[in-house]
Amino acid sequence: MNREQTRFATAALTATAMLAFAANSLLCRAALAGGHTDAASFTTLRLASGALALGMLARARGATPPGSRLAWGSALALFAYAILFSLAYLRIPAGTGALLLFAAVQLTMIGAGLRSGERPRALEWAGLAVSLAGLVLLARPGLARPDPLGASLMLGAGAAWGVYSLRGRGAADAVAANAASFTRAVPFALAASAAYGVLAATHLTPAGATLALASGALTSGLGYAVWYASLRGLSATRAAIVQLSVPPLAALGGVLALGESVSPRLLLASVLILGGIALAITGRRR
Repeated sequence: MNREQTRFATAALTATAMLAFAANSLLCRAALAGGHTDAASFTTLRLASGALALGMLARARGATPPGSRLAWGSALALFAYAILFSLAYLRIPAGTGALLLFAAVQLTMIGAGLRSGERPRALEWAGLAVSLAGLVLLARPGLARPDPLGASLMLGAGAAWGVYSLRGRGAADAVAANAASFTRAVPFALAASAAYGVLAATHLTPAGATLALASGALTSGLGYAVWYASLRGLSATRAAIVQLSVPPLAALGGVLALGESVSPRLLLASVLILGGIALAITGRRR
């Protein structure tokens, strides 16, 4: 392909991946808020279908699986993300959840850099301060505040995804590493479903199963594969900044598809959180 074709392919792959990431929030929220399934069943089907899709793709590419130790540690982080993600969407709207998830992921990864001895520049400190101010604004008491437990669960999900991302940075083949992690996360999800069945009644309708399978196989499994393919044509800074589009896309989808509302507080918090993260990322790369 020539340069123009390569740029177009990268743009198309990137847009597809961002839409897939935003759709993950919409599918989960639709399944859980609509009462089509419980959180544990959704998580199990999502991870299992994601493992199948990624496994088939990795096998078709002849990829080499990662070491068992790396895969099991990553699987635990992946399961923590997936179950907290599902539990959170029982209580908060899609747009709010995507915003909190994205903020927690980025702050976790930036925090890991600080812990490893990185010295932030002034722009990074300013960006972090603005983002934290946005989180404080979103969480402070008031009628428009998201459910505190749901928000806490989603922040935990974001932190777990940040850990999962950090563990996978050194993987030789990202698709194979994700396939192994998804496969090993399934037993954790099955155990959670069994425990949930003891504590409360599990339920799964055909609509709930369809939404969970789509979330796992399409927007998670194939979505991640498309994203890794797009990264070949993106700089690290562009890859980080383009992900800022996911929360607004999820919020728009929530309004159009799920009938959710967007409050002025959420809009202002989004500007602060996403703008602050963009500032921090730009400062770091400089």
